[in-house]
Amino acid sequence: MPLARPIPVAPGTGQISVWDFPRPPRLERVAAPVRIEFGGLVIADTMRAWRVCETASPPTYYLPPDDITAGVLEAAGGSSYCEWKGRAAYWTLRVGDRVSREAAWSYPSPAPAFAAIAGYVAFYAGRVDACFVGDAPVTPQPGGFYGGWITPDVVGPFKGEPGTGHW
Repeated sequence: MPLARPIPVAPGTGQISVWDFPRPPRLERVAAPVRIEFGGLVIADTMRAWRVCETASPPTYYLPPDDITAGVLEAAGGSSYCEWKGRAAYWTLRVGDRVSREAAWSYPSPAPAFAAIAGYVAFYAGRVDACFVGDAPVTPQPGGFYGGWITPDVVGPFKGEPGTGHW
């Protein structure tokens, strides 16, 4: 028996469904400020973020390294591979005594379609204290693998929720 496709939530005014995002994913500039907090500090604040929008997942936000507080990221070792973007490197976040292992990742040499985010850093919203797009607080994408950011303007259902492994 074939697995059923999920029923997308109908977007309201000013919202978009992740089921309207393309596959392969689309890279787009972010017009709003993006901010990340950890250990009582704003560790990143930028107006130069990119986001990757892919079917069934909330957007993943990539921040320029120059807009991340110097010295808070340490190479974590290990890597993973994305069929669209290429090989990812992982980062541990450290602020004073607070440590969040593999809290972020980047693509040092992404595929040509994603060259704009070379060296940019994406953070798992659930591994920092808070993330914001504009004034909107971010909810982490469900599951431990995906790093999408759920904001009030994005509706699902989202990959990573229980029973979504076949999407």
